Amino acid sequence: MVAKLAPLVVIVGETASGKSSLGMYLAKKFDGEIVAADSWTVRQDVNIGTAKPTKQEQTEIPHHMLDVVPACGDYTAALFKEQALEVINDLSNRVKLPIMVGGTGLYVDSVIFDYSFLDDTNNHYDREELNDMTLKELIEYAKNKNLPLERIDTRNKRRVIRLIETDGGEPTKQAMRGNTLVIGIQTSRDYLANRVRERTEKMIEQGLEDEVRKLADKYGWDCEALKGIGYIEWQEFFEGNQSLEETKERIISNTNKLAKRQRTWFKRNKSIHWINQQSEAVELVTTLLSKS
Repeated sequence: MVAKLAPLVVIVGETASGKSSLGMYLAKKFDGEIVAADSWTVRQDVNIGTAKPTKQEQTEIPHHMLDVVPACGDYTAALFKEQALEVINDLSNRVKLPIMVGGTGLYVDSVIFDYSFLDDTNNHYDREELNDMTLKELIEYAKNKNLPLERIDTRNKRRVIRLIETDGGEPTKQAMRGNTLVIGIQTSRDYLANRVRERTEKMIEQGLEDEVRKLADKYGWDCEALKGIGYIEWQEFFEGNQSLEETKERIISNTNKLAKRQRTWFKRNKSIHWINQQSEAVELVTTLLSKS
């Protein structure tokens, strides 16, 4: 007889929609711990611009999958899946409710749909040669091969290289994991736009400019962590080609574009329970646990 899977709660939604606060609330109420599913908070040294949970929040509720890779290190969704599943299994063994929270759809889906990622066995490309190409050259190369660039973040050189190496292939997925509840936070576009603006202004007040300057001085602009939203926009500012106000507006604009991509991604999962209030989430989790 196959043992029943331990319960897993997943919270998804656009950036700045309130996922982290809902995750904290549910973790306190149901004796859970947070598994972050975010492709930027996995990196060390980037804190303010990624809205990484504060030390106080991490003290209140244990968080996992934060700071697991150096700022400039290589990291993949396949590696995230492997490490996140280890954490989820450990939490379940300790009778803690794993609550996976994040807006990186590929990371979330790799776990709940058990993605099988493409390996490098048949890779006929020279990684060194691809690494030596500029991002612009890589994008042009991918276009000439008619690869689906719209599927990836084309600001991320590593992802463009990966698209080329796999010839545009995608990982295969299974049916959604059993005993899993996926909650989506539903917000209006106007509300979210206001939240994005307020959060960006707060990040700047908290010292985002200084954080980015230190990272750029330490690692240089080719560092993977500095290619994320909230970081990449500052290069023109530091080079004297852009005002602080223009930098802020670029961050806001890019964040809103990210939110749109996240909406598109999560709409594909018809198993998501979209909610407007915390009380709805509590009812859904209570029902899941009563059946487990």
